[in-house]
Amino acid sequence: MEEIQSQSDNYRSSSSSASSPASRVPSSNFFYLRKPGSLRQPISFEDSPEWDDTTTDIDVRVDEGGDSINAATTPASPSLSKLNSGSLPSPHLPEGAIIPRKIAGASVAWKDLTVTIKGKRKYSDKVIKSSTGYALPGTLTVIMGPAKSGKSTLLRAIAGRLLPSDRMYGEVFVNGAKSQMPYGSYGYVDRETTLIGSLTVREFLYYSALLQLPGFFCQKKSVVEDAIHAMSLGEHANKLIGGHCYMKGLPSGERRLVSIARELVMRPRILFLDEPLYHLDSVSALLMMVTLRRLASTGCTLILTIYQSSTEVFGLFDRICLLSNGNTLFFGETLACLQHFSNAGFPCPIMQSPSDHFLRAINTDFDRIIAMCKNWQDDNGDFSSVNMDTAVAIRTLEATYKSSADAASVETMILKLTEKEGPALKSKGKASNATRVAVLTWRSLLVVSREWKYYWLHLILYMLLTLCIGTVFSGLGHSLSSVVTRVAAIFVFVSFCSLLSIARVPALMKEIKIYACEESNQHSSTFVFLLAQLFSSIPFLFLISITSSLVFYFLVGLEDQFSLLMYFVLNFFVTLLLNEGIMLVVATLWQDVFWSVLTLLCIHVVMMLSAGYFRIRSSLPGPLWMYPMSYIAFHTYSIQGLLENEYLGNSFAVGQGEKYP
Repeated sequence: MEEIQSQSDNYRSSSSSASSPASRVPSSNFFYLRKPGSLRQPISFEDSPEWDDTTTDIDVRVDEGGDSINAATTPASPSLSKLNSGSLPSPHLPEGAIIPRKIAGASVAWKDLTVTIKGKRKYSDKVIKSSTGYALPGTLTVIMGPAKSGKSTLLRAIAGRLLPSDRMYGEVFVNGAKSQMPYGSYGYVDRETTLIGSLTVREFLYYSALLQLPGFFCQKKSVVEDAIHAMSLGEHANKLIGGHCYMKGLPSGERRLVSIARELVMRPRILFLDEPLYHLDSVSALLMMVTLRRLASTGCTLILTIYQSSTEVFGLFDRICLLSNGNTLFFGETLACLQHFSNAGFPCPIMQSPSDHFLRAINTDFDRIIAMCKNWQDDNGDFSSVNMDTAVAIRTLEATYKSSADAASVETMILKLTEKEGPALKSKGKASNATRVAVLTWRSLLVVSREWKYYWLHLILYMLLTLCIGTVFSGLGHSLSSVVTRVAAIFVFVSFCSLLSIARVPALMKEIKIYACEESNQHSSTFVFLLAQLFSSIPFLFLISITSSLVFYFLVGLEDQFSLLMYFVLNFFVTLLLNEGIMLVVATLWQDVFWSVLTLLCIHVVMMLSAGYFRIRSSLPGPLWMYPMSYIAFHTYSIQGLLENEYLGNSFAVGQGEKYP
């Protein structure tokens, strides 16, 4: 305790601009302590939601003959914490103002939540250690902490999206009941945005709605428009997400809004967001949080993770869960967190952002900076703003929180939220697999037709390869001596064209990333994705088979009959289709370019060796190459069919009339 006290005193004395705990009570002109655009004061620890009205303190009425929802705010709750007493009053909306559609939110509470991740031999150290907290409808709860502190793991644990190898201990309550959230009742947005650049914002959201929602197509247009309006994407609705050669795509902030809007088409009651401010500048981050603040004002329960925020963004939070190395250092209202640090002996300097101050105190990476700056002086003297031991600060903050009234208030609130069960969340139904296959097929056709590097570039490559093969084997004639060379030409044509399809793996990985995101949110499945991708490739593969077959057929000089030519085209088309299916399965299993290309190359080499060209099937070694490889390889049947199509029934004048074969 003497070490902790000395460290705290040292830090307090080193920050000349640090204020006392009493001075940290916000003044009326501290703009970051107010929540711009919020419809009411945040719910305090003493407020317990009633299950018959768990959305917001908004009087909502629907105009007759219209779809708009009018609302007026009600006075703030009188039981607000004392820390909020000095802040500015909430801005009132004019009477009859139009706000986004009201959402029936749900309360979420987690108690003594512990998560362990499986190591090489046994379960490793705990990633989350006895975390307790809650989120209420119409509020914005933030999980904050340095890198690798367990923010995303805690978010996934609350949402029920941990990996099968992870173990979770503790309880998660939704509306007072221990139950998993059904499909459609919640949305989850990952940190990485996976969007389709060749679609407009409205097209992308419309296809997402078709994948997620049951019912008729016309009913989903209003849902898409509501999501566009909720995320303030109206002016970008008809813009391509990725842009094109004459126009830039959407900025990173708008891309993140599109990924959030994709989840809003289900109108979820709870929305989880993992690092929504990731890679955003200060202006984009503020616009993002103002948009999320407005979404929370409609009644939706928002829980998000964040690494660091500006002063303005910090003022938009309702509650904060502060983590460090899996330990909960504080949970409560954002203003109470400032008071908590002051009580622990680490007051926030006036000219410093609260989130910067929090992370400075609990981020152990700053210890390396302290070691570097030790005995180093700048122009103003000692580099005294980084001389606090973070390990001591973490222990102090954790011990102070456990014995504080804030922790007791959280426990009291958890008891109130779990003492009786509220209305259970209901599933909103899913689109059928047949509908999803049709939607994904049509979407893939649209994407492929706009992306030149998917099939159009491959069409050119196939034409160039076929021209090369055709010119090398041109002018063979129809004598018996040309048979061996024709067999070689057909083998090279089938094998090399099959190998060329591997070049489409990098472009296919974009589709697989979209599939992985949709599959994690239960918008699609592996079977649906593979079937839709195979169906969407049929028109382009048929076009490639026609053009390549015509060039090869007439350059080499095969039999001049229309029926034989059509068989050649269909045979080559089926070969490409089978090859496409193998490529889709391998790429979906690996979901990595390097390993997918390596695996496909090995498969093609083995199939080429057992196809019967280098050694006829009956002469192949039995255990492996003849059974089962020569019967599995599609090269075997393709080459055999093309040779029979060319030579079956033909005769050659060699001495006595000899039939071949």
